[in-house]
Amino acid sequence: MLIRALLPFLALAATTLAATFHKGHDLSSVAMMETGQGAIWHAASGTESTIESILASGGMTTVRLRLWVSSTGQYNLASTLSLAKRFAAAGSDILLDFHFSDTWADPSHQAIPAGWPTDLSSLSMTLRSYVADTLTAFHSAGVDLALVALGNEITAGMLWPAGEISNNDFSGVATLWAAARNGVRDAVSAGVTAPQVMIHLDNGWNSATQSWWYKGVFGTGKSSLNSLASTYGKAVMVAETDWPVECPDVTLSESIMVNAKGQRTWVKDIISVLEDVPSGLGQGVFYWEPAFINNTAPGSGCEDNILFDVDWSNWPETKVTARSSVQMYK
Repeated sequence: MLIRALLPFLALAATTLAATFHKGHDLSSVAMMETGQGAIWHAASGTESTIESILASGGMTTVRLRLWVSSTGQYNLASTLSLAKRFAAAGSDILLDFHFSDTWADPSHQAIPAGWPTDLSSLSMTLRSYVADTLTAFHSAGVDLALVALGNEITAGMLWPAGEISNNDFSGVATLWAAARNGVRDAVSAGVTAPQVMIHLDNGWNSATQSWWYKGVFGTGKSSLNSLASTYGKAVMVAETDWPVECPDVTLSESIMVNAKGQRTWVKDIISVLEDVPSGLGQGVFYWEPAFINNTAPGSGCEDNILFDVDWSNWPETKVTARSSVQMYK
C-alpha cells in the first residue's frame, strides 16, 4: 500500500452485490506484532484489552487479511487462517485478500509462486484448484468468508508473465481471473458459503486507469466509483486507505488535520463519498494496517499512519495504546 504523491492512497475494489456496508481494518500483521514486537493492546483509557475488542468498539465490522501462497513464513495459510478464526470468533466478517504470490503482490510485483507452472493453461488450472482448496480450508475450520479479493492490486495483471498486461493485451489476466473465479464456484458447489468476490485495483481515485482496466477486461466501462457502479451494477469499496498523524515531507491533497482527529475526518469523508454512490453500491472501506507498530509508515511517504501510540520503554513488553481515531467508524 502506497501513498501516491499529493493524494492519500485509495485502492478500489469492485464486488458482487450485498446489502452490508463493511467498516474494516487490514489486520494482517497483528499476530506478528504480538509475538515479534511484544504488543500488549490498551484502550484509549489505558485499560489493557485486545485489539479485536478495541477496534470493534470503534465500529469495525470486517477484518481484511492477506494470504501468500508459500507454506512457510508470514501471511501463509496457517497464520492467516488462525487470525481469521480469532477475528471471526470476536464477531467480525472476514475479507480474504489473495496475493497469488509467495510475497507482496502489487503493481510492480506479481511473481508466480514457486513450484507453480508458468504456461497459461496449466497455471489457470493450478490457480483454480488453489482458490477452491483455500476456501474449503477456511470453511472446514469454521470460517465462512464474507469477501474474497482474487488478486491484490492487479492493475498491471497478475501471475507474471502469463497474466501480465502488455500492449493493452488483457487476455492473460482475464483468463487467470476467470479461473480464480471458477475456483470460488467450485468451492461453493462443494458446500462452501458463497462470498462476495472482488477485483482489487490500486489508484481507485484515478478515473482513467479504472476505465482502461475494466474496459480492457470486460469490453466496456467508464470510470471509477459512480460510473463504475452505474456501468456494471457492481458494488465498490475502498480496499486500502489511511491518513497520517505525522507527515512533514509530503504535500497532501486535502486540508485535513494531520493528527488523530484528521484520521477520523478522512475516513468519515470517504464514507460520505461512498454513501453517495448510486443505488447504494458504495459498500465498504478498509483502513490499512492500523496496528503495524514497528513500521508505522508501511509503504507510505508519511512517517506515522497507524491508530495507536507505542511505548517501547518496557521492552520486550510493548504498551500499545489506542488513539481516539480508533473510533472512526462510530
